[in-house]
Amino acid sequence: MYDVAKIRRDFPILNRRVGEKPLVYLDNAATSQKPRQVINALSEYYELHNANIHRAVHLLAEEATAAYEEARGKLGRFLGAPDTTGLIFTRGTTESINLVAYAWGRKFLREGDEVVLTESEHHSNLVPWQLTAQATGAKLHFIPVLDDGTLDMEEAERLIGPRTRMVAAIHASNVLGTINPVEKLAALAHEVGALMLVDGAQSAPHTPVDVASLGCDFFACSGHKMLGPTGVGVLWGRPELLEEMDPFMGGGEMIREVHLDYSTWNDLPYKFEAGTMNIAQAIGLGAAVDYLEGLGMQHVREHERRLGEYAYRRLSDIEGITTYGPKEGRTGLVSFSLPDVHPHDLSQLLNDEGIAIRSGHHCVQPLMRRLGVPATARASFYLYNTEDEVDTLVEAISHAREFFRPFAV
Repeated sequence: MYDVAKIRRDFPILNRRVGEKPLVYLDNAATSQKPRQVINALSEYYELHNANIHRAVHLLAEEATAAYEEARGKLGRFLGAPDTTGLIFTRGTTESINLVAYAWGRKFLREGDEVVLTESEHHSNLVPWQLTAQATGAKLHFIPVLDDGTLDMEEAERLIGPRTRMVAAIHASNVLGTINPVEKLAALAHEVGALMLVDGAQSAPHTPVDVASLGCDFFACSGHKMLGPTGVGVLWGRPELLEEMDPFMGGGEMIREVHLDYSTWNDLPYKFEAGTMNIAQAIGLGAAVDYLEGLGMQHVREHERRLGEYAYRRLSDIEGITTYGPKEGRTGLVSFSLPDVHPHDLSQLLNDEGIAIRSGHHCVQPLMRRLGVPATARASFYLYNTEDEVDTLVEAISHAREFFRPFAV
């Protein structure tokens, strides 16, 4: 049985108060809170096992290396990776996508080649491809977003053609809550000999992921959005593709032999893990995966689906509000705007009630232009949030609406 009250007891920060109000944390799309199990894993590493990995043969180094590689195995199983050869630790989704854009894109893209993205991409899956296109002469094309927040798949079929070399798309939107059909995009890409990269920053924390079933060639996600520490994430890639790519960074551990005038590279995945990695953070992420698997990702998904749809319905009842994205089949977040109220002002007023939401362009400025707004407010839910917190949010927004009404033009 999914017991939210029991789950909440694992998260110390949820006992905080903001002034006189209990904290209602609804900014999970930006970063999630951490359970004691993850916090304890970090403390235990530093208190008992702290050493560098893969180098020394003393006890602490062997313990640290074993814990780090155990975390890699956990992430591989969590993502359904066939093996861990292609499972690379990075600083997060942004670094993972940059790795592919630089190490694959700058080596294999040529002038006139095409990379297909969507209008709803996070900047982390847009700017790296812009830089790579400028460096290689490749062209970027964008699958439009329809008014209901879903992708125009008819246009996708037209755009993905013989000159396409890469399709890169978010699995789930951090503004619309849309779950994109990346399996279909991968199939379209492979039909023309192109590759598929999936930005899983907003899907891996919230729904079961199996990279083999998705049919993707690369998958990126961040630890801090899925109960893990900041500063760690993963890139999974098909090993045969990673073997062909140049290293992303040079330094210790990613080499096999170094001479004054040339070097050779280490085996996968170490070829892409230069220098001292985020050892404690990787171990903490392994503990986060243990926690998520203990709950069962199918249960996490179902809880958030119900909560997100409940929030969408409740918020839609507020006078004058505009909500974005599909009504059903969405992730556990809702973006919205009120007439004559800037999202930053609303966010500040809600903060006075102890409610933490996000306001701004959410690192998707092109999507904001598509929606015709400079910014939105966003409430994003996770496995420890409740319907009572949704009700608290709705009541506070209704009060804010009345507060701002006299100032409306």
